[in-house]
Amino acid sequence: MSFALNWLSHDGKLLFAARTIRAFSYGFLSIILAIYLKTIGFNEISIGIILATTLVNGVVFTLLASFYADRLGRRKLLMVYAALMSASGAVFLVSQNYFVLIFAALIGTINVTGTETGAFLSIEQAILPQAITDARKRNTAFAFYNMFGTFAMSAGVLLSGVPQILQEHYGLGQVESIRTLFLLYSLLGASVFVIYLFLSSKIEAITIKPIQPLSMQSRKIVTRLSGLFAVDSFAGGFVIQSIVSFWFFTRFGADLTTLSYIFSIAGALTAFSFIVAARIADRIGLVNTMVFTHIPSNVLLMLVAFAPALPIAIGFYLARMALSQMDVPTRQSYIVSVVNEEERTTAAGITNVSRNVAQAVSPSIAGAIIQSLSALSAPFIIGGALKIAYDVALYLNFRKIKPQEETGLK
Repeated sequence: MSFALNWLSHDGKLLFAARTIRAFSYGFLSIILAIYLKTIGFNEISIGIILATTLVNGVVFTLLASFYADRLGRRKLLMVYAALMSASGAVFLVSQNYFVLIFAALIGTINVTGTETGAFLSIEQAILPQAITDARKRNTAFAFYNMFGTFAMSAGVLLSGVPQILQEHYGLGQVESIRTLFLLYSLLGASVFVIYLFLSSKIEAITIKPIQPLSMQSRKIVTRLSGLFAVDSFAGGFVIQSIVSFWFFTRFGADLTTLSYIFSIAGALTAFSFIVAARIADRIGLVNTMVFTHIPSNVLLMLVAFAPALPIAIGFYLARMALSQMDVPTRQSYIVSVVNEEERTTAAGITNVSRNVAQAVSPSIAGAIIQSLSALSAPFIIGGALKIAYDVALYLNFRKIKPQEETGLK
């Protein structure tokens, strides 16, 4: 596997660059956002609503991408989303009004999950197969695409420790020190906008047809996948990175510097797992890789809830993160490989929408559970159990539906 990326076109490399910068900004934002909202006086339910609203944004914009990106222009829509990303960071910088922040979360492309789930992903996921020069590198391309993003997110997480440094050495208050990162987020969104300016027309849909339903065969596959992905994503919404960081902060008193180390290491482990996932998928198939790496990770997730001390909780969590995202590049590669080429944007969009809709519900439920039942660890147990149910259902439904290139796998 060559790190030279000779099989990737110029447009593909620009997509990787945009993904890297975007993920870097998501890294620090996912750690500090819930803590910042708590610091300025919002309770757990209010925080959960804002986090859920950021995911509602992903639903709306992903729907737009699914059905109109190929007609309006993929490059144009990516630029619009990047501009909104920059604008949302600016709003969080200048305002502490709850309803204004809700609005910013709704119109911006803020990501608080620790993995990318927004509208950028659906468009870039459809473009990527066109941006490689060797079709046999599709699994590898998705693995590297996610690896670059996750390494960047890991680096961004480290930046979440900067507010503590500003407080200790420069005398800034907690709120003011955290707000500096919203400024950076806004500037990084602007830089992503500039990168998209240089994309060529080659990224656009090869054929643009009137909006029409998927073929009967693709519709059946996408409908079943969407339903299963919704279960997985709903479960994942209980343990998005903002909630996990809030849990470490509240349960064990972990400070921002400690949190930055935890999630940065987790990100590095996740990034390496993508390459391992591509190798495993080439040998045993995409569905098997998704399922057989995911189940152990969810057992570890549930064990986090019972950890009696911070070091043990960190150990379980890091072990979980070394496995939990191996289904991401394999899932993306699987979706685009079991539908027709002209259906890729729609299929990617619909499955991502199903994930975003389901995930948008969970954070507010998690906030209510934590506040009303004082059950701080319950989200880990609920999320892990639901994810295991998803894994079993995915295997039973799709173990026999294979991309053409997998038919020779033993």
